Amino acid sequence: MSAPEEHPDAPHALESLEAPLEALRRHLVEHSVRTGDFVLKSGRRSGWFVDAKQTLCRPGGMIAAAEAVLAAVPAEATAIGGLTMGADPVAFVAAGVAASRGRALKAFSVRKEAKDHGGGGRIAGALDPGDRVVVTEDATTRGTSLLEAVRVVRDAGAEVLLALAIVDRGGSAGSLLEREGVAFRALLGAPDLGFDYDEAS
Repeated sequence: MSAPEEHPDAPHALESLEAPLEALRRHLVEHSVRTGDFVLKSGRRSGWFVDAKQTLCRPGGMIAAAEAVLAAVPAEATAIGGLTMGADPVAFVAAGVAASRGRALKAFSVRKEAKDHGGGGRIAGALDPGDRVVVTEDATTRGTSLLEAVRVVRDAGAEVLLALAIVDRGGSAGSLLEREGVAFRALLGAPDLGFDYDEAS
């Protein structure tokens, strides 16, 4: 039987992180990167895939991701979220860790379709007009999910400060978002995980 994964609340867990980004990179390589023959959202094929939720939903990965995300979130940001489900673990773990440190950062999801009952609309969670927002995603290839979330957030009366991806596997999201007037940052790119960008995907 293999040893259980170290709980992130262990006293030395955070101290053992050489750097948040390196801890995140190592966790992704160990738990999230797959090689083979994969069909991407675009319909194109790729020899590799990153299932970032395998990192973002494991204890050690959660804390590494939260550390790295919070280091990139502007101090003036008041909310973080994006298109469900890719953004959900990023936003919720980052907001939770921020709250534990006395930093007020709300979290929300953008539904893929508007809800026609209850409160309705596409926003689920805590997002108010006037919020200053980081739109996020676990992994992006072209940036289309980030762009969709940016537009929904703006329609809700909030300001988008930054589009932030855990992994940029395509290398073209930045140019797409910049055309929309949104700064883009990826914590890690495909080369950090040992692959070329899938620019045509």
